[in-house]
Amino acid sequence: MKSKGFSSRFCRKCLYSSLSVADMIRFVQMVNPRYDIYKQSGYHEGQPIANQDAANRIVTDLIRDGSYIDFVERLIQINSKGYMGRRYDLRGLDDVIGDITQAGYTFDKTTGQFFENQAERISRNWGRLSEGDERQIVTLRLDIAGNSILVKENPGELINRAYGDLRTLVTRSVVSRLGRLWSWEGDGALGAFMVGNAARMAVFAGIEIINEIFLYNKISNPLNSEIKLRLAAHSGPVQYSESEAECLKNETVKKAIALEGKAAIPNSLVVSNTLAVNLDQGILNIFGKEQNSAAGKFRCYQVKQEKL
Repeated sequence: MKSKGFSSRFCRKCLYSSLSVADMIRFVQMVNPRYDIYKQSGYHEGQPIANQDAANRIVTDLIRDGSYIDFVERLIQINSKGYMGRRYDLRGLDDVIGDITQAGYTFDKTTGQFFENQAERISRNWGRLSEGDERQIVTLRLDIAGNSILVKENPGELINRAYGDLRTLVTRSVVSRLGRLWSWEGDGALGAFMVGNAARMAVFAGIEIINEIFLYNKISNPLNSEIKLRLAAHSGPVQYSESEAECLKNETVKKAIALEGKAAIPNSLVVSNTLAVNLDQGILNIFGKEQNSAAGKFRCYQVKQEKL
């Protein structure tokens, strides 16, 4: 995402006071392998560049190109763990981090990632992604089973009320786990997770939705029959777009939709085998055994009412 609101002087000072020009270039190329400081600065290749000039050029380019936060995340990792067996003391890095948080971001020490402060704003790109960016995303697909029958057999005002409650429930479950609702149209929705342990977050959101709608049906549902949901989660590369239609064209998204349609049953959440390998055994234990479907292998979590 093209970043705004950063005071670049902190990062510039951190770079030129802590690193050689060669190290600066090496670390920039971790987030942008094609970066060429000579082309960007107008210096002839091989011509010496002063530390301060290099730092100024690099930070300006990173902010302009939308790679600044990715670069700072890499600096944090290098400062903590070193690089290629060498330790680095990046002086002033705390000021760089503080500047980004002042611009409306939160830093997650567990994952080493920045994401927008949800108390201030919630955008579909987490304040991070630009059009065409490709990231590993966990997608959560939701569908209302028997939607057409529910709509046909219930007054419109009751449908609007119940579906409004459902949307509130789903939004809360997704956003509280740092996910985003990328699509909500008709009887289907698509959630996306990228920040933190995205696989765990998506699965917990799906489980909460299944359990919450089960309770809603027992206590608050104004319709003459239950709302039954099918959910499916899958992970893989996704090319980000502000357009819902473009997001739905991604193969990872298509796989989640296919799993929901061909593997999930009412009141269930299925996870693809691709996603399952990223879950710890404690979570997998609440899912059934691996099964096959036309959309691929999966595991299923289902809510059932025990017979008395």
